[in-house]
Amino acid sequence: MSIVSAEQLGYAFNDYWLFKNLTFGLQSGQRVALVGPNGAGKSTLLKLLAEKIKPLEGKVVKAKDISFGYLEQDPQFASNQTISDFIFSIDNQQQQLIKAYELLLNNPEPDLEQINLLTQKLSDLEAWEYEHKIKTILSQLGITNLDQQISTLSGGQKKRLSLAKLLIDEPDVYVLDEPTNHLDIDTIEWLENFLTTGAKTILMVTHDRYFLDNVCNQIIELEAGEISQYKGKYAYYLEKKAEKTLADEASLAKNKNLLKKELEWMRRMPQARGTKSKARIDAFYDLEEKTKGKGKQESIQLDVKVSRQGKQILELDHIKKSFNKTPIVTDFSYVFKKGDRIGLMGKNGSGKSTLLNIITGLLAPNAGKVTKGETTVFGYYNQSGLSFKEDERVIDVVKNIAEYITLSDGSTVSASQLLTHFLFAPKKQHGFVSLLSGGEKKRLHLMKVLMKSPNFLILDEPTNDLDIDTLNVLEEFLESYSGVLIIVSHDRYLVDKLSEQLFITEGNGNVRIYNGNYSSYRFEIEQERQEAKKADFKTPAPPKPVSTTKLSYKEKLELENAEIEIATLEAEINSLTEKLSHMSDHLEIMELAKQIEEKNLTLDQKSNRWLELSEKEN
Repeated sequence: MSIVSAEQLGYAFNDYWLFKNLTFGLQSGQRVALVGPNGAGKSTLLKLLAEKIKPLEGKVVKAKDISFGYLEQDPQFASNQTISDFIFSIDNQQQQLIKAYELLLNNPEPDLEQINLLTQKLSDLEAWEYEHKIKTILSQLGITNLDQQISTLSGGQKKRLSLAKLLIDEPDVYVLDEPTNHLDIDTIEWLENFLTTGAKTILMVTHDRYFLDNVCNQIIELEAGEISQYKGKYAYYLEKKAEKTLADEASLAKNKNLLKKELEWMRRMPQARGTKSKARIDAFYDLEEKTKGKGKQESIQLDVKVSRQGKQILELDHIKKSFNKTPIVTDFSYVFKKGDRIGLMGKNGSGKSTLLNIITGLLAPNAGKVTKGETTVFGYYNQSGLSFKEDERVIDVVKNIAEYITLSDGSTVSASQLLTHFLFAPKKQHGFVSLLSGGEKKRLHLMKVLMKSPNFLILDEPTNDLDIDTLNVLEEFLESYSGVLIIVSHDRYLVDKLSEQLFITEGNGNVRIYNGNYSSYRFEIEQERQEAKKADFKTPAPPKPVSTTKLSYKEKLELENAEIEIATLEAEINSLTEKLSHMSDHLEIMELAKQIEEKNLTLDQKSNRWLELSEKEN
């Protein structure tokens, strides 16, 4: 039974219907990805289901007392709101107690009586595990200063804050619009694990194919105002969609042949028409309607000339850069060669953008030298390049760069023709930029970058808000691209497919050069971790010196709570193990085994901490 369903939904912008008569349901425990081309209405559909906007036709029906958590692409916040005010809901007793407890502990002179009172209340509500979960979520998403004003945060920080709030609130239904945007790869992998733990119900839009495949077990495609459902992962969807496309093309060819014959009959028909003829005429018009406007589906075409590249491309010689005495890049050297395909990776804030700005000459190093070849032409796609005038027409954005553009085969096309290659129909070409979707604006920006015929292409998070079909075409273009390519992306699939070498910003000013793609790098790191664990197990640790330091008040509370948490975890593991022995469904067994493994890991961490605090106390 569906816990939320769309019944004959319809929505339009400026008299243009995105969809009409959409009907489908979402069942408890389903993890569904909504896919489709940019501008199809995916984000709009999420807003309708989350009741952020109202449908023009139809209705959204929800089961009683179902809570929704909605992550939008560009979250909006109340003015003068702090992170703490936003995270801890006023109507959630546990969250408010945790908030008060944290504020007291951070006070230089805490009120011990009040702390004891709150400690007892948190124990009565069994909220200590919840407090640990909140801290884990905030830490994983890089949220540390709870007193900070939200208005001072960047767009990416606001998106992570909105995601943190949603995960903390534990809604019945997770509605996520591009959840991996502005997350680094380590955080994305943590989020995958979080969303697949337990029987969460999820509906999301994402371009990240590894994330999609690891999280979702069903695909819903929204295209040309219609819904198609596929019960399986992304690879299954691709297979079935290919079969459906072939069947549709065969059916369309058959219908067109029949329509041609029927049209000839219509032209020969006498004016006096009997009942039998009327039925055939009605069938003709039905067939005409089915065939009208259909044909081979258009796809984006990326094709531009690449400027000639000389022997010297770019050399970085002992580059150093720091901000406020904090090292960002320390003594990095590299000579770029023809055909270099480099993935630039690292945590958020580790210096990736700084390195790119030094490479392109937008930022000068504190020391070292950057030597650019005379024939090197940069094409730099980054998020700051999305500054369009909202009242400017799409065609004028392109004409301001060039009226005619040279393609790879030497032929030239007009600005309008190039826009058509990039799937901007004449109506959209002469429309305002403000009417484009987020993905269409990104596509227009990508087009602007490629128009300059770069032979040194830098793509900084090109996948954000682009639909998967466009990404597939972008990959095909980049695979045959003959210039130097640097790609920064949290999309592991894209980095794996396009890079042969990695620059890894390690956060301490060091930039590591790794020969291989991301999967090879992660495998090697995991191997190193396993070897380190074996070494730690084999080599007994030296005895710790006896500490003369007594436990702080906060540590005493932590020690007391650890004993309760360990007992609770042991009971939960025993209960799940007992339940596992009576199950027969393969998928349920895997899910339960995963839960037991996670709880055992948490139990090990809690036990080690308990031992550490016990030794310190003694």
